Amino acid sequence: MQRVEIYTTPICGFCHAAKRLLREKGVDFTEIDVLAHPNRKPEMINRAGGRRTVPQIFIGDTHVGGCDELFALDRSAGLDPLLAGG
Repeated sequence: MQRVEIYTTPICGFCHAAKRLLREKGVDFTEIDVLAHPNRKPEMINRAGGRRTVPQIFIGDTHVGGCDELFALDRSAGLDPLLAGG
């Protein structure tokens, strides 16, 4: 299983939806709360190619994007293979 990191804030509904999907798939992930740790936000922006919104989701070395992209990847049957490292 690939390493999964998700940059979030506790007040973001899209963050909650993305985490719920990952949990339903049994995925362990590292959550980085940029509201509680504002010093991590520049890191997120850099890794996400300038994107400033949350969530920003990374699976292994792949930047998935936000919640919409995560759900689209799942609908297209691309999420499970990415999580598996394929």
